[in-house]
Amino acid sequence: MQPAIFQDPMSAPRRQMDVEDYIDILRRNKSWILGPLLACLVIGVVIAYLWTDTYVSSATIRVTPPQIPERFIPTNVNVDMSERINSIYQSITSRTTLTNIINLHQLYPRDKNRLPTDDLVEQMRRNISVTTVGSLQKRQGRNNEVQAFQISFSYENRLIAQKVVNELVRRFIDENLNARATQSTATTGFLQEEREKRRNELEETDRKLSQFRMNNAGRMPEEMSSVQSAITSIETRMLNINATISRANQDKLILESRLQNLNDELREARRPENVAQSQTGRSVVVQTTTQLDGQILRAEAQLEAMLHSYKPGHPDVDKQIANIEVLKKTRDAIYQKQVAAAQAAQAAQKEADESAAQTARSTISPEIRRLEREVAATRTQIETRNLEIENAQKELEAADRNHRSYQARLESIPAGIGEYEQLQREKIMAQQKYEEMNSKVVLSQSATELETRQQGETLELLDPASLPTQPTKPKRPIIIGGAAGFGLILGIFLAGAREVKDATIKNLKDVRAYTKLTVLGSVPYIENPLVVRRRRRLSWLAWSTACLIAIIVMAGVMYLYYSSKS
Repeated sequence: MQPAIFQDPMSAPRRQMDVEDYIDILRRNKSWILGPLLACLVIGVVIAYLWTDTYVSSATIRVTPPQIPERFIPTNVNVDMSERINSIYQSITSRTTLTNIINLHQLYPRDKNRLPTDDLVEQMRRNISVTTVGSLQKRQGRNNEVQAFQISFSYENRLIAQKVVNELVRRFIDENLNARATQSTATTGFLQEEREKRRNELEETDRKLSQFRMNNAGRMPEEMSSVQSAITSIETRMLNINATISRANQDKLILESRLQNLNDELREARRPENVAQSQTGRSVVVQTTTQLDGQILRAEAQLEAMLHSYKPGHPDVDKQIANIEVLKKTRDAIYQKQVAAAQAAQAAQKEADESAAQTARSTISPEIRRLEREVAATRTQIETRNLEIENAQKELEAADRNHRSYQARLESIPAGIGEYEQLQREKIMAQQKYEEMNSKVVLSQSATELETRQQGETLELLDPASLPTQPTKPKRPIIIGGAAGFGLILGIFLAGAREVKDATIKNLKDVRAYTKLTVLGSVPYIENPLVVRRRRRLSWLAWSTACLIAIIVMAGVMYLYYSSKS
């Protein structure tokens, strides 16, 4: 069997390519690479310079805080500034407002005849932008609050773009003032309506109370406090009168006891058998007994007064009883001594003569007169105490009649006291609600007046609308560079695709790799020089024409662009 000299390249794996192979590929496919590159470059230039310039004019609006602190006059507008800006933006970008702006400034003249109004409004809405100024936020140290925002508008005419931004800024400021004034006025109106409701409730409660008073005239539950106060005063007065009567009875008892002792002393002094008695000893003994009787009477009166305040068995009561017992024992002992002394004196004085008796009588007569005067004075005091007790009894009876009268009035108060108290509570609550709502209305009216004077939180133009000098779109270098890059990539892709499909042997390296034979020599492919020159001339002609057309197209587009600008 003879060995195979050639091997099918499609059935054999491709060899590993080196730099020389890649250079050969570029040389063979340079037209396929440069053609898409030139075409894409021309297309990119045409698109970049035929694309209408877009200018962006912007203005910055600052949020000015209220001139009067909110702790003095709270604001009626409780919507956050960012939310209010969104609301104003929606109002400004409404169909009616944008249509008026389009007609006022004659926007989109080329599209007005071929597009409906809604499409023009939507296009303008896309060209309007409202953004927050972050640098001003950080400088103020309030990252969560909108301190300033920027309004921008994109349009092909920079002067008209500036005018439109001025119009939008004016509408933003006016809309903010109108929105705040409207909201504040609506809040004030709502609070005034609520105040009227509270006033009607208060008047209705007053009417019910008045009707209740008319139906229960003279028997109102509100008289209970005065009646109870009067009853308490009468009871206190009755206690005082009873105390006065008790003291008068005690004084009367003491005076009667003293009168009895004085009468006894006076009878003793008038007896003939006591004539010879020594005046000094008799007066001392009688005085001592009388003093003890007075002490006993006063102690008993104190005991009776203590029993009104303390119960039997109290230490003070027991102590007073023991003191009375001691006084009585002392009095009895002295009295026994007096009796013994009197009996001894009787035996001695029987032997006294008449002269001594006469002398004794003349000596004791001043003592009798003194006792008679004390007896008369004591009787007068007793009569005074009787008169005082009689007057106190009359006052006590009158106070008791008044007490029964007020008690009857207290019992005649209607049983509907719960209903009356409920009406009073309703009146108090209605009064509180009315006063609270009235204070809110006053504050709301002040806040509305503040908004009317434009002294609340307002929008202020910080930076006026700018007049752009350079268009923001299109980015021509980026478009042209991107188109050229895309063309280059497309050409390389086409060249690679041709190389992948081309399975022919192109050089000696392919012969050695695919045949596995040693190459001793090679014969170059010889073409007709005339054919070669003709092919080269056609290639140069084609490329020259293509480049000339590309240059003319690009130059024409650029000329149209710059001529329109001038």
